Amino acid sequence: MIDNLNLPPFEPKISEQAGKKTVWDPIRKVWVPLTPEEHVRQAFVSYLVNYKGYPLSHIANEQAIELNGMSRRCDSVVYDKAGTPKVIIEYKRPTVAISQKVFNQIARYNLVLHVDYLIVSNGLKHYCVRMDYGSGTYVFLGDIPGYGDL
Repeated sequence: MIDNLNLPPFEPKISEQAGKKTVWDPIRKVWVPLTPEEHVRQAFVSYLVNYKGYPLSHIANEQAIELNGMSRRCDSVVYDKAGTPKVIIEYKRPTVAISQKVFNQIARYNLVLHVDYLIVSNGLKHYCVRMDYGSGTYVFLGDIPGYGDL
């Protein structure tokens, strides 16, 4: 486990399988390897559900998309009640700095999904932008919006 993430504490279900630590993903309903990036994902999803009002049933982890004829996976995608994608989230391990390269990656995914919000987190720093398709720009937000504000 990684301590000192800049997220509220949470109690993940952890197990050991074949000598490796795994964590229960309540979205995919499977045990997955407990990597530093996965720890960030589970802590961030817990934050969204427990503090920002996101319904667990409206979040998809490892959402497959096709980009330029190639299969890619968004770390998490949040959908509204109508099933329209609203947020793409990209996670990195805490030792990975959030850089322009990370934003370029999530922006490429957004060429397919056309969401309103892009979030990038390494568990220590979180960045959220709101897309403005009318002007072709985006605005950095000071906080992660609640589900009701999507």
